[in-house]
Amino acid sequence: MKLTPLFAGVLTLALVGTASAQTLTIATVNNGDMIRMQGLSSAFTEETGIELNWVVLEENTLRQNVTTDIATNGGQYDIMTIGTYEAPIWAKQGWLKPLDGLTADAEYDVDDLLPPIRDGLSVDGKLYAAPFYGESSFIMYRTDLMEKAGLTMPEAPTWEFIGEAARAMTDRNNDINGVCLRGKAGWGENTAFLTTMSNSFGARWFNENWQPQFDSPEWKETIETYLSLMADAGPSGASSNGFNENLTLFQQGKCGMWIDATVAASFVTNPEESTVADKVGFALAPDTGKGKRANWLWSWALAIPASSQNADAAEQFIGWATDKDYLETVAAEEGWANVPPGTRTSLYENPNYQEAAPFAQMTLDSINAADPTNPTVDPVPYVGVQFVAIPEFAGIGTNVGQLFSAALAGQMSADDALAQAQDAVTRDMTRAGYIK
Repeated sequence: MKLTPLFAGVLTLALVGTASAQTLTIATVNNGDMIRMQGLSSAFTEETGIELNWVVLEENTLRQNVTTDIATNGGQYDIMTIGTYEAPIWAKQGWLKPLDGLTADAEYDVDDLLPPIRDGLSVDGKLYAAPFYGESSFIMYRTDLMEKAGLTMPEAPTWEFIGEAARAMTDRNNDINGVCLRGKAGWGENTAFLTTMSNSFGARWFNENWQPQFDSPEWKETIETYLSLMADAGPSGASSNGFNENLTLFQQGKCGMWIDATVAASFVTNPEESTVADKVGFALAPDTGKGKRANWLWSWALAIPASSQNADAAEQFIGWATDKDYLETVAAEEGWANVPPGTRTSLYENPNYQEAAPFAQMTLDSINAADPTNPTVDPVPYVGVQFVAIPEFAGIGTNVGQLFSAALAGQMSADDALAQAQDAVTRDMTRAGYIK
């Protein structure tokens, strides 16, 4: 990002009259794109003189740390990596600074941000977090194993086909699991996946009166299908596997299929990281014919907590990390297939990206297909595809995720997990005042 007059002025204020360079503390997740951002960020320091202190954490730990810090006005971080769940909720609480400098900067081109991603990070038309990458979810699969099983992956498969294919591709003797799915407990880990899966089975978290629905036939079918699939075709120890663990398994050739974030596509097709890079196909997330697919909508984004004492410099870094020039930098260093996806219209219009990323169009289609305002078959009082956009969901969703993870580990039955989820969420929602 070139220094506009706005940011040039910021830089002058940041550096003139201080004994040492300014330092920004950045909390981020240990996903591949963020690790790459950290590696490239020395260019930002060289250009601006602003030092960067990185705090790189596992996903669940990051969420816990930044939530605690911002809710207590702790001031530990100048920049936080948050998502489409936190951004609007925290903005309405007054916990985030609006990114007015970026939206006013013609060179940053805020209108180039994909509308579903931008809208999810905005409140009343104001942008409160800038997307570093955006994603939905889809199926990544081994084309060679699918062919060996005598099957052809449809572009838009059903869960019934996924079950048939997963069992056919499983080869325990050679440590090949037909399917790898999230099992690690967390509202953004297994709960996110199972919520989208439940949407496709016609389930919902709450009815229109905020009464939990885990005692419904649709949730029972969701969890029983998931547990049966993982027992027959999933990896051992799956209750400990989240995004990064399943990514590693797939890259090592140990998964026939993986249903997860579209952002993973560049990592499973990178020959320097994946042993099956030339054997990967893509398909839309599964459905059951009820009109909803098991795909989500998410963005990992950079935001400035209201407690930061370095907000101008923080906004300058966010501009550097999320603008068009950064995509060009990654393309020059790593190739177009490895740029952070899912944020800008111009990226999906770029012929270089289209040629290098065979997953580009399906990623865009999946992002555009997710509808946070209408996420389920039956009406609901909430917004959100793989989460419920209320402040209480982080705690409630994690508790439910722990029950489902325990069921996956064989510590309880599906019926027990669902019954305990129904009781716990009813209690929490009553206490919070949603159920009168």
